Amino acid sequence: MDALNDLLRGLRAQRAEVCRSVASPPWALAFTETTPFTLVAAVRGDTWLLAEDGTQVLLRPGSLGLIRGPQRFVLADDPSMPPQLEVTESDCAESLIGTRTYGFTGAWAGAGAADGEALVVVAGYSVDGGVAARLLNALPATFVVTCDDEHCPTVDVLAAEVAKDQPGQDIVLERLLDLLLVYALREWFDRPEAKTPAWYRALGDEVVGPALRAMHDEPQRAWTVAELAARAGVSRAALARRFTALVGVPPLTYLTEWRMDVAADLLSKPDATVGSVARAVGYADGFAFSTAFKRVRGVRPSDHRVVALQA
Repeated sequence: MDALNDLLRGLRAQRAEVCRSVASPPWALAFTETTPFTLVAAVRGDTWLLAEDGTQVLLRPGSLGLIRGPQRFVLADDPSMPPQLEVTESDCAESLIGTRTYGFTGAWAGAGAADGEALVVVAGYSVDGGVAARLLNALPATFVVTCDDEHCPTVDVLAAEVAKDQPGQDIVLERLLDLLLVYALREWFDRPEAKTPAWYRALGDEVVGPALRAMHDEPQRAWTVAELAARAGVSRAALARRFTALVGVPPLTYLTEWRMDVAADLLSKPDATVGSVARAVGYADGFAFSTAFKRVRGVRPSDHRVVALQA
């Protein structure tokens, strides 16, 4: 198992937040009620993405805009065009022209807009706990990737599926969106301008990579530096030295931080207890776990659980 797999498990597509918009110039839509993470897929025509963080970029067909929210953003045919509609569920109701499909024209008439020059799909993602948050914190507030048929083969399929109303459609959309997100993140992290997090770069290292994967695969195991070094095929000193240089913290410090991210997610489950979560992340008793959790996360596990269950 690699670390990116773990981090992506807590970042899931929200079906209720998936829609496609068909528009003809002049048009500009402002999205104000955004999710923790939003994907904009340009399917047909050119679309400007203007985000609250100052990003202004032209999305050509096949481009993906990814926005870490919540932050307001605008989609438009011209960056100088002021938003003519603040997109909320109530505001868009009159422009509904099909299943999850909204039509916008310069006159803001839904009828006859299905063949508009621009077609974009907007999808929101929920964030489940600290594991996915670790991934989001490694991303810029707004970024764009261009996907060709080899790297992002699902854009056209997604655009067609959004408009369908068939049995199992929710699952189809969620799987397509999750797949598209993986392609987009791979593409971004491979770019030289991406500030790739240390743990991601270290996954490809022949020494540190095996140790990282071992910790992610079995966070409950009582790992020692010697055991991790054996997985990597080097001495304890060599692993500690290289791990700290590449990741930024010693192996067992990273292990503790990872365990607390996993624990934060587990504590949000209705049937979990502090004791069961402690055992799941390698602590024999709740007291030692609570001490470590508060040191890393700043709150007691029981307090975190109360807040998580109320969210």
